[in-house]
Amino acid sequence: MRAQRFLKLTALVVTAVMVTSCSSIRNLGDKARKSHAGVKSAKTEKSAKTEKTVETVETVETNTPLPTDTLKKDVFLQQVNDNAQTTRFITSKVKFSVEVGNRQMTLTGSLKMKRDDVIRLQLMAFGFVEAGRLEFTKDYVLIVDRINKQYLKVPYAQLEFFRHSGVDFYMLQSLFWNELFQPGETRLTDRKLKKFTTDAGVDNDVIISYENDVLSYRWLTERETARIKMANVLYANHLRGNYQLNWDYEEFKANNRKMFPMTHKVQFNTPDKEVKFEMVLNYLGNDEDWEPRTTLSGKYRQMPVDEILRRFMSL
Repeated sequence: MRAQRFLKLTALVVTAVMVTSCSSIRNLGDKARKSHAGVKSAKTEKSAKTEKTVETVETVETNTPLPTDTLKKDVFLQQVNDNAQTTRFITSKVKFSVEVGNRQMTLTGSLKMKRDDVIRLQLMAFGFVEAGRLEFTKDYVLIVDRINKQYLKVPYAQLEFFRHSGVDFYMLQSLFWNELFQPGETRLTDRKLKKFTTDAGVDNDVIISYENDVLSYRWLTERETARIKMANVLYANHLRGNYQLNWDYEEFKANNRKMFPMTHKVQFNTPDKEVKFEMVLNYLGNDEDWEPRTTLSGKYRQMPVDEILRRFMSL
């Protein structure tokens, strides 16, 4: 049950600010009587490539040597880990889109990340007004609705499902930064890498696996470049059904001699709901001139968690 709640919250915090901001923008547009205030529908690609999941990748026979013996496995895992970014900052203008059932929303905004400190998504209305903000720090998650002057600030320590599942800021950071991770750990050392396993996948890919109680973690990697193409978190229960988070990485570009994905496609599945979130970066920057913590005036009111859950579940 805790694992299910964790996976729901993971999808929720990524989409909640989209939900609140998009509804706020529509209300703002109605009040201003502007014909283009509504959020445009995102045209999500339906290709088979986008819909693939690590769960469906089968082990196949190949003539290429597989990194299954200890030496080859360790070397390959080290190569994947060495692909991690060395820069402390990543910044970019971005295009966001979210799809929940038959609901589609698209916004522009910006992404600002500081290594081991903060991940911030800012969403814009009409291209120039900040409508919402989602901020992950090492201590809390902050969701801000600029239009309605309300916010939600939740310390990780108060979320039981985060504590018991081992999910924290560093796992989320690894997903955004396209890196391997081990729940509950801030860094992957050579000793910790030995706990991962590798198997051959289709199309000359390698599947990296890690098991943690009821949660399974998979990374689909490219054998030649040791680049992570997909991350997958799966909670499987034959009574309650499967809960799965799938994070695809596409269109890699160089960032300080390291490759970074320009397109992130996230898909979250429960037995009765599917959420898709896409983030496309316009460029790769390393801007350091910005305040890593958001401060709010007394005009903002605290938004209860139940309200966010209600908005999410009503979609």
